[in-house]
Amino acid sequence: MRIVFMGTPEFAVASLEALIDAGCEVVGVVTAPDKPAGRGQVLSESAVKKFAVANHIKVLQPEKLKDPAFIESLRALRADLQVVVAFRMLPEVVWNMPPLGTINLHASLLPQYRGAAPINWAVINGEKESGVTTFLLKHEIDTGNVLFTEKVTIPEDFTAGDLHDKLMNKGAGLLVKTVKAVESGKYTEQPQAQLAEGVSLKHAPKIFKDDCRIDWNNQVEQIYNRIRGLSPYPTAFTTLNGKTLKIFKAEKESGEVNDAPGSYSTDGKTYLKFAGTDGYVSLTDLQLEGKKRMGVEEFLRGYKVQ
Repeated sequence: MRIVFMGTPEFAVASLEALIDAGCEVVGVVTAPDKPAGRGQVLSESAVKKFAVANHIKVLQPEKLKDPAFIESLRALRADLQVVVAFRMLPEVVWNMPPLGTINLHASLLPQYRGAAPINWAVINGEKESGVTTFLLKHEIDTGNVLFTEKVTIPEDFTAGDLHDKLMNKGAGLLVKTVKAVESGKYTEQPQAQLAEGVSLKHAPKIFKDDCRIDWNNQVEQIYNRIRGLSPYPTAFTTLNGKTLKIFKAEKESGEVNDAPGSYSTDGKTYLKFAGTDGYVSLTDLQLEGKKRMGVEEFLRGYKVQ
């Protein structure tokens, strides 16, 4: 079975590597064009491209997915199946091309958390469970018939980065299972409309800067979960002495609050904590504008908090 793989970031590399290790015939990879990055604006290749080149797999990098030249090159690969992991929304002319269709790996238990940032929102919302889903692509994004799912637990101290790594590896295994099932024809499809019956759906839209700004007029649990859900990227932030302060990790302190929400206190040596409505959030891993990321004690040794 000839497979074309579509993906861009590190999350997708684990799945591509798993397919290769399982003996699948990946005849081509579609990934994002090289982009200028860093101070020198040097062209940077996607993680998927680097892996594909290292493994001698043909790479296509279209600017536009409806470009006739790209469509012709894609068709020339004669794929039986296309696999998508962390890539752009595909036009029908692309996802409907191979005879066995196009399958997608999504980092949630669909139909929950459809959208661009399922890992972040699951942690932000304090979920205790998440997972990965493989499904067949159709017109509306993340709505195709489900093939397989696998659940994972989310420990209370997990960040979005921790969950990303756990789902990346879990998803790679599930994708191989799915591809083998499609090849053998031994699988069933579950319409998401059936799975969604009587369920209150939560969504996972793209995260913008305003989503990262901490609102201290919330309960400590909500603030703590937002910090976890945005760490390490795009990172929750507040202000300290007029400068942006990114917060990567923190601890909860419940109890009586004698300070206004958003006010902070420190002993200048070991702690820096902000008040919420029902307790405090004590920062442990942070980065002040213009400074490097560091632990709170190192930060307080070199910076006088006014």
